[in-house]
Amino acid sequence: MQQDKSLLYEFKKGLWQDIPPFRLLLGLCPALAVSNSAINGLSMGLATLFVLFTSNIVVSLIRRTISAKVRIPAYVVVIATLVTVTDIFLAAVFPAISKALGPYIPLIVANCIILGRAEAFAQKNALLPTAMDTLGIGIGFTMSLTLMGTIREVLGFGSVFGMQLLGSWFEPWIVMILPAGAFLVLGGLVALVSWISSRKAARARAAETAAS
Repeated sequence: MQQDKSLLYEFKKGLWQDIPPFRLLLGLCPALAVSNSAINGLSMGLATLFVLFTSNIVVSLIRRTISAKVRIPAYVVVIATLVTVTDIFLAAVFPAISKALGPYIPLIVANCIILGRAEAFAQKNALLPTAMDTLGIGIGFTMSLTLMGTIREVLGFGSVFGMQLLGSWFEPWIVMILPAGAFLVLGGLVALVSWISSRKAARARAAETAAS
């Protein structure tokens, strides 16, 4: 039972406590670059989730057989191989998405979330905790990019996932599909998440004080 709770915690922390773009401020390059539409955000998030989950599982399995002197290069080779597989798959099966994401799929290799989780968690923990940790972080990252993409697409195009949401009366906010829009949305969501977290912490402290 205690192990189940621990595994659940490892999964849940990536959905809020350690959500990469808004709490850890990691993975900001794709968050800013490809989140001009919901489908782009979702696609980049899923691609990153696949590489993050698979690479960290491999790292957890081989962690005892890799010398500390070549640990980082070995992890990079694993990550680069999986990114190449992802890039080829998207180009073959979803060419439109592959073209829209452009060079940002290969740049997953340099995504600090992936190597950071490999170094900070996967190389120190067994398979199940690593799987739950990376699933939570990956899903949290995917949700974050999709949320940013949805906000920017609705305000910038009046649509969501390519489907028209607002009528001809709506005047698109062109800034939302430009780089400045990405910074505005990211800053607003970071502030919102920080405010919600501070409110939750304040309520928890008040409850502890009342109980004591």
